[in-house]
Amino acid sequence: MSKTGHQKIEWVSKHMKLLNLIQNSSEYNLKGFKIGMSIHLEAKTAYLAITLKRLGAEVFVTGCNPLSTQDDVAQALKDFGVTVHAKRTESEEEYFSFLHRILDYKPDLILDDGADLTVLAHTQRTEVLDNLKGVSEETTTGVRRLKNLQENGYLKIPVIAVNNAKMKFMFDNRYGTGQSTLDSIMRNTNLLIAGKNVLVAGYGWCGRGIAMRAHGLGAKVMVSEVDPIKAVEALMDGFEVGKIEELAPKADFIVTATGVKDVLTKDVILNLKDGVVLANAGHFNVEIPMEEIEKMASEKYEIRQNVTCYRINDKNIFIIGQGRLVNLAAADGHPVEIMDISFALQTLSLIYLASNYQKLDKIVYEYPEELDKKVAQLRLKTLGIEINELTPDQEKYLREF
Repeated sequence: MSKTGHQKIEWVSKHMKLLNLIQNSSEYNLKGFKIGMSIHLEAKTAYLAITLKRLGAEVFVTGCNPLSTQDDVAQALKDFGVTVHAKRTESEEEYFSFLHRILDYKPDLILDDGADLTVLAHTQRTEVLDNLKGVSEETTTGVRRLKNLQENGYLKIPVIAVNNAKMKFMFDNRYGTGQSTLDSIMRNTNLLIAGKNVLVAGYGWCGRGIAMRAHGLGAKVMVSEVDPIKAVEALMDGFEVGKIEELAPKADFIVTATGVKDVLTKDVILNLKDGVVLANAGHFNVEIPMEEIEKMASEKYEIRQNVTCYRINDKNIFIIGQGRLVNLAAADGHPVEIMDISFALQTLSLIYLASNYQKLDKIVYEYPEELDKKVAQLRLKTLGIEINELTPDQEKYLREF
């Protein structure tokens, strides 16, 4: 038994009040369904798996990123009757072997984070599609990949874009990513943020959260964007906006949060200042070009746990977590209460799929509005907060023209 893993799970269980509420309600169940999960395997996701198990499902779990599994939590999760095939690894081959193990169980439903498991089912493991009834996808990157599957005629099952729920992207992507990214940078470097130049690449909901939190810590925040509307928003929020080629040489910290590859080009890297810290907050390790940096570096060594120093043209460039998702590869991920909201959305999404898959088309669906509002109502309930409702007369007024 893993004592530390059990302690971590016990801690989050006391703060994930939405999942506790759902577990203890006779309104919800997943009896008879096999659920395959590919997710960052740490304490909060472990408690999600436990919740699904307590709702009656058979649950099979692996990671969704090679470095984000916490081994003590993975070991402890087995003691709750959940099947686990995961470990922290630097081998992508080993990582994908675990995904295959989950598909070997022929799940009825998939809970995915980044869509690796679902894409694998649609490419190399198409035999599992005969039993697969639906997918619930957690991330911006995963939703993009699954919409691409749909647009190219490959999607064979209904998908719910949990990432697109208002209760997800407004809080998880913004407040969760903002706090957890800065937490990881600070705990791994022990460097001051106040007074430093922080460049945030990408001003989606994740980038907004990172910029907001860096500004709150006293940083001078700069933003690079390819979307002119988001660029104007960043400008109106008080941040310096420009091309990454112009902003990067001034940066003490650079955080990528774009969802696309090669955000930092070779020319940009060559012009970075000595001592700059690079971190990636995007799902995949493609935003910082690690292979290019490996080739450019004359020297490479681990200078702190989770921090690698690359010597390029007599300058030190520090990269956290090997360019992987910094808040999970080198920290504990989003705050507990934030993931309680997201995982309540996930749980209700899976229950919805289990009840409605026969009526659904093989497309990517937006998150059902009634479930989105349900989670918001439950969140307020756990906080002991009541709000007003429209009167019949007010509702009538809003329908008038």
